[in-house]
Parts: sequence; structure tokens; C-alpha cells
Amino acid sequence: MYLWHCDKLGRYSLYSSGVTNQNYLRGVQEADATGRVSFTTIFPGCYSGRWPHIHFEVYPSLAAATSVANKIATSQIALPKATCDLVYATSGYEASVTNLSQVSLATDNVFSDGSALELATITGSVAAGLTATLTVAV
Repeated sequence: MYLWHCDKLGRYSLYSSGVTNQNYLRGVQEADATGRVSFTTIFPGCYSGRWPHIHFEVYPSLAAATSVANKIATSQIALPKATCDLVYATSGYEASVTNLSQVSLATDNVFSDGSALELATITGSVAAGLTATLTVAV
């Protein structure tokens, strides 16, 4: 699985202005025997017009993840508002507070068709670390 998301400021490495020459908050992991993957990262910011989310692509093998032509699924993980509110109350996420107040799952251009199957369950705490979990059928 290939996973990527924006930074606290809502920028995507390799694509957003000012960070096109940087590669961060992107990773590839091979699923374990139970089909699970795990990534350690920061909580993504909320940028204008989009609900907070994490992108991912599924590949049939780790070797196949070297070419986008091999992907078998593409989707996004929506993050729950209550958790976003907690994280965005911390330093560095000030712009996310404003951006989140101007969007909803219903108005987001990806999640507006129904987010129930894409909404992560979050456990943990901001101080100790959060775990986002989502079961995806492929």
C-alpha cells in the first residue's frame, strides 16, 4: 500500500508550491499475513475546500508498487471531526481550524457521496498518540 497526506500547513510534498523538491509524508508498506498495514506519521492538516483525509493506493505486491499502472484500488480515509478539533487546537494547525469550519463531509468533493465506508475510527490521545483504523475491502 502506498499512503500519502498533506503536512500541518496543507501542503503535499512533490506537488505543492515551495515543497516540490521535497519528499515527505509518503510511504509504502507491505501488508502482513492478515492484510494489515501500519504507518507512523503526523496528523494531516485541513486545507481549503477539503475535509481532512489520507490518500492511499493498493497494489498486488510490494514490487508492483513501483508503477501506478499496477494499482488495484485508490481511495481516501476521512478523519473524524471530533479528533480533528482536538488536534487542530494544538500549535501549528491554526489554519486548519478556519479551513475545517468551512467544509463538511457532505460538501467535500470526494466524501459527499457518502463517507461511512471511508471514515476512520480513532483511538488514543493527542498527547500519547492517535491510531486511525479503517477496514477496506479490496
